[in-house]
Amino acid sequence: MELFSLKNKTAIVTGACGLIGREHCRALHEAGANVVALDVNEADAMKVASALGEQHLGIGANVTSADSLKAARDKIIARYGTIDVLVNNAAINDMFENPAMAAEQSMFENYPLEMWQKSLDVNVTGVFLCSQVFGTVMAKQQGGSIINIASTYGIVGPDQSIYRNEKGEQTFYKSPAYPATKGAVVNFTRFLAAYWGNKGVRVNTLSPGGVENKQDEFFVANYSRKTALGRMAVPGDYKGAIVFLASDASAYMTGANLIVDGGWTAM
Repeated sequence: MELFSLKNKTAIVTGACGLIGREHCRALHEAGANVVALDVNEADAMKVASALGEQHLGIGANVTSADSLKAARDKIIARYGTIDVLVNNAAINDMFENPAMAAEQSMFENYPLEMWQKSLDVNVTGVFLCSQVFGTVMAKQQGGSIINIASTYGIVGPDQSIYRNEKGEQTFYKSPAYPATKGAVVNFTRFLAAYWGNKGVRVNTLSPGGVENKQDEFFVANYSRKTALGRMAVPGDYKGAIVFLASDASAYMTGANLIVDGGWTAM
């Protein structure tokens, strides 16, 4: 079990206050790491960190701003002296304020350019900048693990039928930005793994399936029918994968895409 230990390692999780981000932080803490909960909302990031213990750190930073990330890097190095793990978890998944208008607004034909651009900024540029700022520290110290969080929709196209209710009404369309950006993350992982392999920095993707989070019953049922295990994920289902990719248990693994989706992409 020592292969899975992260004792004395410093691990950063971006988007730490999100549903899965909190679980990533908890998993890394349980494996022994000093966890840096990084989120655009500093107050919430500090709450996530303090809930884990006093040795952990909460930092507010904008993943689309190099200056903001460099300031965070300097705080982390001043406190821990090293950066060993980076989980690029921060991302935007489109939400529409008016449910009655969601189907029309989310159609590709109507999808707003500003929403497309915002997703590119956070989901792709954010991963690039965090990897550049924090990963450069790893490259200089000749070791580290970067874990980029993608999605099953970075591998396969969205099944729009799961967003139809019991009456056959299309309540929503999975918009183009999320699959496009998550697909970019998968291939950016391959680039960075090849680029930094000789520096001892491993870079892998984790592609999770959908997490149940108070969605409409029809959606949960539709989604579950498409998985081999017959259910959506719960937030803690990815804890083992995160620790595996962060630790020496995956020491000979880089440039890979670890798919943890209950069998969604197998069917």
